[in-house]
Amino acid sequence: MPPDPIVLAFDTSAAQCAAALLSGDRVLAHRIEPMDLGQAERLMPMLEEMLAEAGLGWRDLACLGVGTGPGNFTGVRISVAAARGLALGLGVPAVGVTALEALAYGRQGPRLVTLDARRDAVYAQVFDGGLADICTLETLPELPRDSTCIGHRAAEVAARVGGHVAEAAFPQTVAMARIALSRRASAVRPAPFYLRAADAAPPSDPPPVILP
Repeated sequence: MPPDPIVLAFDTSAAQCAAALLSGDRVLAHRIEPMDLGQAERLMPMLEEMLAEAGLGWRDLACLGVGTGPGNFTGVRISVAAARGLALGLGVPAVGVTALEALAYGRQGPRLVTLDARRDAVYAQVFDGGLADICTLETLPELPRDSTCIGHRAAEVAARVGGHVAEAAFPQTVAMARIALSRRASAVRPAPFYLRAADAAPPSDPPPVILP
């Protein structure tokens, strides 16, 4: 029997570096390091440490999973760029997985997943089949009664939509790794998943003049 494929998933779309290393369905390592800044400097050393602790190297990987957001713009780009570069260098597929998908994974039936979008708003998605969007608690999508509510402000969400609260079935990057493994045969290059325009203001200085 061939050995179980090794998959590494990581996410920096929130104020943290998070990663999981799996052999098939078995979790070899799972780590979350909270941080507001410094994900770009910490991500690769953390992944190397996890591989070394499991007695593995980069060439042992069969697949990569990466969190594509929604979340912090810079954080999303850090992970997506790292996954693209690693996939190219190692010759393995990289699979993008949204944080909303990861939270919904492993639960059955109608599910409403919410993430903090700040400004008193949430990123929300109904599973299965609903599109992700930004809304407030007053504009949540309609759901069948007793739907499962997972994520940010889940108790308040459940009270409004007539649902019940549940925790995510798996840690977020563990779910990302499992999803990535299931999709590796049809993987496309991961891309950031944005639901909101960037907060950065455009430059006020005029662009430089290009001389002929």
